[in-house]
Amino acid sequence: MSNNTGRKVPTELGTEKVGKLLMQYAIPAIIAQTAASLYNMIDSIFIGHIPGVGADAISGLATTFPFMNLSAAFGAMVGVGGATQLSVRLGQRDYDSAKTILGNLVTLNVIVGVLFAAVSLLFLDEVLFFFGASENTLPFARDFMIVILLGNVVTHLYFGINAALRSSGHPKQAMQATIITVIMNIILAPIFIFVFGWGIKGAALATILAQCITLTWQIRLLSNPNELLHLQPGIYRLRKSIVKSILKIGMSPFFINAAACIVVIIINKGLRSYSDNGDTSIAAYGIANRMQFIFVMVVLGLTQGMQPIVGYNYGAKQFARVKSTLMLTIYWATLVTTIGFVICEFMPEIVAHAFTTDPKLIEHSAWAMRVMSIFMPIIGFQLVTTNFFQSIGKVNKSIFLSLTRQVLLLIPLLVILPMFIGENGVWYSMPISDSIAALLTVIMLVIQFREWKREGIEA
Repeated sequence: MSNNTGRKVPTELGTEKVGKLLMQYAIPAIIAQTAASLYNMIDSIFIGHIPGVGADAISGLATTFPFMNLSAAFGAMVGVGGATQLSVRLGQRDYDSAKTILGNLVTLNVIVGVLFAAVSLLFLDEVLFFFGASENTLPFARDFMIVILLGNVVTHLYFGINAALRSSGHPKQAMQATIITVIMNIILAPIFIFVFGWGIKGAALATILAQCITLTWQIRLLSNPNELLHLQPGIYRLRKSIVKSILKIGMSPFFINAAACIVVIIINKGLRSYSDNGDTSIAAYGIANRMQFIFVMVVLGLTQGMQPIVGYNYGAKQFARVKSTLMLTIYWATLVTTIGFVICEFMPEIVAHAFTTDPKLIEHSAWAMRVMSIFMPIIGFQLVTTNFFQSIGKVNKSIFLSLTRQVLLLIPLLVILPMFIGENGVWYSMPISDSIAALLTVIMLVIQFREWKREGIEA
């Protein structure tokens, strides 16, 4: 048995008031996620104002979104899967397994990060054309992705270790890591883009260099032997049972991000096929998507705060606390997405103007924001519930809800509607799928509560 005397164990997850815990864990995650989305948004703003090429550069950047989603899919498969396992093992007080999970999480991130980058670089141009790039926008997309892919292993480690920090009782340090990255990126990006004249390459280099700096700090933080979970010899060799459990839990976020990749590809191709100016439409989607992404990231911050609380209490069989955490998270997530709805519906021109000075692109982006956000208030509930099922190990339910919204509903709509109403069919497919997916989510949650009731579980 390990000697854990004097080391920090996050037992407050099972005893502290749920509201206080959610604030303690979610606020750092929200700040971190908001900062991360803002730094992606700031990259787009800087790129959109590169003299003479801003609109094409934004369109090129938009065609890299599927790549970023696919990379995030593999990263989330390891990071979220490992973090969820850490929370459950800590709730069960199985500290030896938790230590080995941390080591395996690091090793898997290195392997996946290197393999993804290597394969992607071999077929970069072909993939970018498939993702919707044109002859005009390909050079921008290629320049950005070469730098991002060369630093891909750093990105995977950075996000994976941050997930481990949150799940092991260090939400503030996880927040600080993201804030450090954002600040460094905001400082470096304009210098690299405008002062050194490196253009879109400079934006990508600023992102990777900022993550390198933060990763160094994270590793130093996790090397503290006084912490229960820390980097140490003997924990990095892959264990079949641990890898299997990480990947099983990680399948849900993997499919969420992989589905997002497929969806963006179909959207880009649809806009290119049915629009009079495909590059402008794709750029407009890029801007509207970035704006909506801010509020989605805040909700994901809430779910990240929820995850260790739910995972710990589910492992400890404190089901009333599990349900209370879920309902409180849904309340706050709905409030956040409602604020996003108000901004996107009533002041989209102001938002679009921050990205570009092109009048046509501003007009198109504002219209896109209004359409995409019609049912935005219900997105928060859907995202929280999907992550809730993942946090309690109900992987199949989480995957089903993820695939329903992005694959089973949205993809058929993206294919069928444009055949009848052209480009508008691409835009209207998104809010229609959101509304139907939210209804299915309500049904799934009610079924889960009834299952617990039949099992005699008071929740």
